[in-house]
Amino acid sequence: MELHILYEDADVVAVAKPAGLITHSDGRTKEETAEDWFKEKYGAGEGIGYVHRLDRDTSGVLVFAKNALTYEFLRKAFHDRDIKKTYLAIVYGVPKVKEGIIDFDIGRSRQDFRLRSAQPKAKGRLRDALTRYEVIGEIDGYSLMKLNPETGRTHQIRVHLKAIHHPIVCDPLYAPNHKPALDVTRLALHASTLDIPLPSGGRTIISAPIPDDLAPALAHFNASW
Repeated sequence: MELHILYEDADVVAVAKPAGLITHSDGRTKEETAEDWFKEKYGAGEGIGYVHRLDRDTSGVLVFAKNALTYEFLRKAFHDRDIKKTYLAIVYGVPKVKEGIIDFDIGRSRQDFRLRSAQPKAKGRLRDALTRYEVIGEIDGYSLMKLNPETGRTHQIRVHLKAIHHPIVCDPLYAPNHKPALDVTRLALHASTLDIPLPSGGRTIISAPIPDDLAPALAHFNASW
């Protein structure tokens, strides 16, 4: 397995994770993971490896730490919200409010153990979650949205967009009864940019190009991002 390296220095390596690849093993399957790629290329060790996760069906920037100090540094940066994350998503419908904040707390779904929920009666502990959004393109009842999640809850963007009644196109978990659209064949969510601090000082912005399986759909929108 080869992954396209977007950025690399002595401490950090960032790759473009394709949709369909899991970040790390769930212990139930033997499929290849992005973590396997890192271990094969850079070795295995305590306190190194991936510092955040992307859902299987989400493409985009994925960052690994090459040493323990960088691992702790970046984990703290994610925890302290010192990393700016930008996603692109194609959603069903057109939000009336073109720019705003979604700040619904997230818990577990009472109907399906695989799902998270932003409903007030969600199961378990409700955790704060905040997503900034902007509609940057519209066509035929669909929208292209730029999203900046300030927290990192499981399925956060997917849950928040469902909560405002604009789920992501081809989301098998949160929009199972919606028809595919715009020739999209997988979850229309892409982690396009990470703005991160570096342990050596300064910051860097890492961007993942639009993958081939989403490019035709995004070409429908007259938008820049």
